[in-house]
Amino acid sequence: MAKESRMVENKMEKAKKQKEVMITGEEEIYQRRFEKYHDELRWLYMELYQNGSMFSELCDKMKQFYLERNRELKDLDFQREACSDWYKQNDLLGMMFYIDNFAKNLKGVEEKLGYIEQCSVNYIHLMPFLETPEGRSDGGYAVSDFRKVQEKLGTMEDLESLTAACHKKGINVCMDFVMNHTSEDHEWAQRARKGEGEYMSRYFFFDNSYIPSLYEKTVPQVFPTTAPGNFTWIEDAKHFVMTTFYPYQWDLNYKNPRVFNEMLYNFLYLANRGIDIIRIDAVPYIWKELNTPCRNLPQVHTIVRMMRIISEIVCPSVLLLGEVVMEPEKVVPYFGTVEKPECHMLYNVTTMATTWHTVATRDVRLLKKQLDIVNALPKEYVFLNYLRCHDDIGWGLDYQTLKMEGIEERAHKKYLNDYFQGYAGESNSRGELYNSDPVTGDARFCGTTASMCGIEKAGFEQNDAAMEKAIRFDIMLHAYMFMQSGIPVLYSGDEIGQVNDYTYKENPNKAADSRYIHRGAMNWELAKNSSDLKTVEGKLFLGLKQLEEIRKSEKVFVSYADTWTIETWDASILCIGRYWEGEKLIGIFNFSETDKTAWINETDGEYIDLISKREMKASGVDIPAYGFYYLKKKSVD
Repeated sequence: MAKESRMVENKMEKAKKQKEVMITGEEEIYQRRFEKYHDELRWLYMELYQNGSMFSELCDKMKQFYLERNRELKDLDFQREACSDWYKQNDLLGMMFYIDNFAKNLKGVEEKLGYIEQCSVNYIHLMPFLETPEGRSDGGYAVSDFRKVQEKLGTMEDLESLTAACHKKGINVCMDFVMNHTSEDHEWAQRARKGEGEYMSRYFFFDNSYIPSLYEKTVPQVFPTTAPGNFTWIEDAKHFVMTTFYPYQWDLNYKNPRVFNEMLYNFLYLANRGIDIIRIDAVPYIWKELNTPCRNLPQVHTIVRMMRIISEIVCPSVLLLGEVVMEPEKVVPYFGTVEKPECHMLYNVTTMATTWHTVATRDVRLLKKQLDIVNALPKEYVFLNYLRCHDDIGWGLDYQTLKMEGIEERAHKKYLNDYFQGYAGESNSRGELYNSDPVTGDARFCGTTASMCGIEKAGFEQNDAAMEKAIRFDIMLHAYMFMQSGIPVLYSGDEIGQVNDYTYKENPNKAADSRYIHRGAMNWELAKNSSDLKTVEGKLFLGLKQLEEIRKSEKVFVSYADTWTIETWDASILCIGRYWEGEKLIGIFNFSETDKTAWINETDGEYIDLISKREMKASGVDIPAYGFYYLKKKSVD
């Protein structure tokens, strides 16, 4: 017994020493990263806050979060440190969805990973799932607890189980980090409402309207009709509080270093749950200064740069995705520089809106100009491209260019909204307006990709010919999106052509928000048709799957490939070229409902259409209504 006891003790001692060696090794890795970035991080922090004790606390907490990070996530960190451009390849395809709409809860999503793999998706964006008050959540963007999952969706343990299961299948997980504001039900807000000075200082509180009135002179309104103004009077607190978005979303005061530290602790806590991509919501808004628009201020970039540094030290496999709703040339500062990067990826919002402008006008000129601007940017910059997402479509187009063509902004916005509601331009689209302002004539549009392409209308009218054309249009738009430089992202349901869901009007918590028209629940009965080419769902699913397989197999789709547009001499035909390491691909897309000829003149050899496998000349190409080609130059043996 004594011998056996000594053997057990020896094993325990050996295991303890191995653990100590491992911890020592991990601490050395951490120290190496920390020393690499310490001076810059301290300089940025002190420039913003002049508070050495708070900086010391931040550094201590960073190490604590690193040590708490599990073995699998640390291994992923090492892998991605060794291949820092892993996300710039041609194999990433995203899909975004609301957890409850997609599979009821987090466990349900884990059970549906097989379907996600069938979609060729390896990057899922889980729409906001942290705790929010029912009826005052803004779709989940009014967070009341950054470390608790909504009860109906599961628990943090369920989230960790899902991310671990995803990593085993090579699937990345993205989530929203809403750092501009909290819910009025957040603990900080509740304590601030009670008059606790420590917590009032974490927001923007004023006991009279004078300072708020000065802000209102220079700060634009986000929702002038549904939530006018930038401040809300809190009756029980007898104070105004800044509420840029909705009255129940209180803006955080990042001039207070406690706010920055605590929010970064939340950031690292979520990263340690296995999140790979953290989408920073409403990035341009997070720093406020009187007598400014409170948008895109220099301090915002200091904060984002510090976030990037902190993630590089603690969790270098995690990517930062910035939600910056501006033209591509204006969002560039949010990438930072090659030497001092900020966000890894940004949304290509303006190109998305310009795409639908092109659909309504059958005129690719503005889109071509937009793509030329994006293609001229440094290849280090990675954009996420999409046709539809959870949000509305705001018509933030290049109206200076359109004005040169005789198109006035107000009249054009009205035409676009009328078109997509099905009222003008021989439209087959269906959808609804959001935040319509009768004074300015401004409004945003809501609808699914399928409904905007005519699938809803064709199905309602039981018109088979119209349905075939609508399906072809839908697939063509996805093929065009895949040709853009960056990472394509699908909105869940688009892969099977789900149409608008008007039942949101029956829910009192959703009825006033028409964005829920395109946030309908996943129809799993229709998804069963995904392999049946006789069905709408099968034609779309298999059509998109073919595009996805082509993208993953052709190296010209890497994010840093040369990309350019080619003149077609027809306003309704877009042509995009891609080139990488000796391979060339030409994409041709007909945005009109009639057959056309693309008068391109690529006479540098023979081409093969990757869709039909037909050999073709890349000159004087006849292209059917809403049709497209992926023409790959044949190699010379």
